[in-house]
Amino acid sequence: MTKPPTVFVVDDDQAMRNSLKWLIESVSMQVETFESADAFIKSYYPGRSGCLLLDVRMPGMSGLELQEYLRANQIAIPVIIITGHGDVPMAVRAMKSGAVDFIEKPFNDEMLLESIRHALALDVKQRDMQKQRAEIATRLARLTPREHEVMVMVTNGKANKEIASSLGVSAKTVEAHRARVMEKMQANSLAELVRMAISANLTLSESKSEE
Repeated sequence: MTKPPTVFVVDDDQAMRNSLKWLIESVSMQVETFESADAFIKSYYPGRSGCLLLDVRMPGMSGLELQEYLRANQIAIPVIIITGHGDVPMAVRAMKSGAVDFIEKPFNDEMLLESIRHALALDVKQRDMQKQRAEIATRLARLTPREHEVMVMVTNGKANKEIASSLGVSAKTVEAHRARVMEKMQANSLAELVRMAISANLTLSESKSEE
């Protein structure tokens, strides 16, 4: 059974942590609170779904440093910054680094909850995209070097005759490669194959010349 998403609250102010915990639990969301960035890092493991509600100013590792740590370790959890009035420039910096929102203290409860709902929805979307990319990568790995080359050319708009001329093979051979690419990639149409290529960031420069 899939665990429900968790709202992770990181704030050194115990009263604020308790207030946020009560608010979030009041709308039946799961929440865990941490007094420091280090405490969160020790407890959190990549793969847990949810979002991060993060104070900017904390002793030790700051909110911005925690955000940078997560990015450096490719932990893509949506971040909402909670900030005091004097921290707005820092919050803007956090937004430029990928935070989904920043909420100024004192905040409106419903505004904060709406931001959390948005962040949780974004987390679901990101996880779905990661799953799709992983599946596409698995399918790509089944292609031979020549099939990969043909896929790149096809999805870059090259006609069969152009591909045949470029590779020094017959159009029939290209058609056969193309059919196997469609089968192995489980693509029902050229448009679907193009979407997969875009997701995998395939370009002509990535084509392989081996057969």
